Amino acid sequence: MKPNSPRGRVLHAAVAGAALAGLLTACGGSGGSGGSTSSGPVTLQFWGWANGQEALVKEFNAAHKDVKLKYTKVTDQLTIQKQLSNALKAKSAPCLVQNTAEYVTSWVSQGALADITKYVEPSKSKFNAGSWAGVQVQGKIYGVPTSSAPAFTIYRTDVFKKYGLKAPTTWDEFIAAGKVLTKHGIKITNYAGEDPSTLEVLAMQAGAHWYAIDGDAWKVDFQDAGSLKAAQVIQDIIDDDLNSTLSFADYAAVQRNFDNGGTATRQISTWQMSGMVQNFTDSFGDWALSPWPTFAGEAAKTPAGTNQSGGMNLVTEQCAHQQQAAEAALWLSTDNSAVKTMASPTTGSGVMPALADSSSYVDEAISQKLLGTNYEPAKKVVTDSLGTVTSDWVFGPDWTAMFTELQTQWGKVVGKQEKVTDLLAHMQEWTVQDLKSRGISVKG
Repeated sequence: MKPNSPRGRVLHAAVAGAALAGLLTACGGSGGSGGSTSSGPVTLQFWGWANGQEALVKEFNAAHKDVKLKYTKVTDQLTIQKQLSNALKAKSAPCLVQNTAEYVTSWVSQGALADITKYVEPSKSKFNAGSWAGVQVQGKIYGVPTSSAPAFTIYRTDVFKKYGLKAPTTWDEFIAAGKVLTKHGIKITNYAGEDPSTLEVLAMQAGAHWYAIDGDAWKVDFQDAGSLKAAQVIQDIIDDDLNSTLSFADYAAVQRNFDNGGTATRQISTWQMSGMVQNFTDSFGDWALSPWPTFAGEAAKTPAGTNQSGGMNLVTEQCAHQQQAAEAALWLSTDNSAVKTMASPTTGSGVMPALADSSSYVDEAISQKLLGTNYEPAKKVVTDSLGTVTSDWVFGPDWTAMFTELQTQWGKVVGKQEKVTDLLAHMQEWTVQDLKSRGISVKG
């Protein structure tokens, strides 16, 4: 459904609060000195990958005399994790680093992040609850949210009209529409073999909880009712050959396939419109938005995450100027001009702000060129989706390793070599053993 990395994986997480105490210590807890402050001019290293950040840094530097940002653009979201790990070992970590919520627990467990609660908590009311939850672990705050993750379907109106179809409102309708389209050589979605975020977001929507806190231990459950419900939808789509299997390694080819009508829908967030606008040539004006499909009989519920746009800027423990870094992060996420820069698919990444009320930025975050006469109705779809985002998904302390293992197995599912339920069973056993090998208390 979504590319895995160049534009960030997203999400918001409700990481458990006080119950998390003691569950990270096997990896070493965060307990830094808090850094020093300076009354003179300081330069803060800032690493990120998102489009528009260079312009954002220029705006910040023009508006500030005593604090300057020095920006380094990293290739993508996965690369930044590796480079940050190397920098931490060399004691040369940047002060600010762009990231997403699934990595926060792991970085805190390694003592990599600074507790900036006292600097940013007074600004809590400026942000929506979901995005604010993503920067917290054990009730402490380690960064400032930068973006929210509205999630919806974008679909080809001309293709749907040609074959007498309406925008699917449920996953059952989505599969039914896919069966009609495949008779005409058109796929309803694309499952890249390297990107298992499809499984994650549907499980999230279905109420699954792969990780949870149970007393003084982590509870792992990849086979709960929500996970199995999501697995059935994905399995039906794969079994009936309703999906393209284009790899995001050739991102241009994926975009051409959408542009020429080979695949008719995507479940996306606002930022992915930027790539469509930049790569399309033929289908401008032929796209419209509809709500994320629901499970039959259930109320609207959209996944918080992954690979959407929800993100944050984190402050590292090695930063010598943590207060200035925290204040800079707040400015990047709340200054009106800065927020507009990043919200625009043209000047930024098309991300929706993490602000408590971001409705005034919808105009900036969606593309009139792409949507044509469907532009005005699309605004309500985006705004409504922000009100149905899940907020109870927890990321475990070995999330990075777990997701890497999930990736290695997902291609077998897409290639029909194994069932989704087989993958879930494998991940259950693998994750429990992985946590045990790290000396972390686990049930499952």
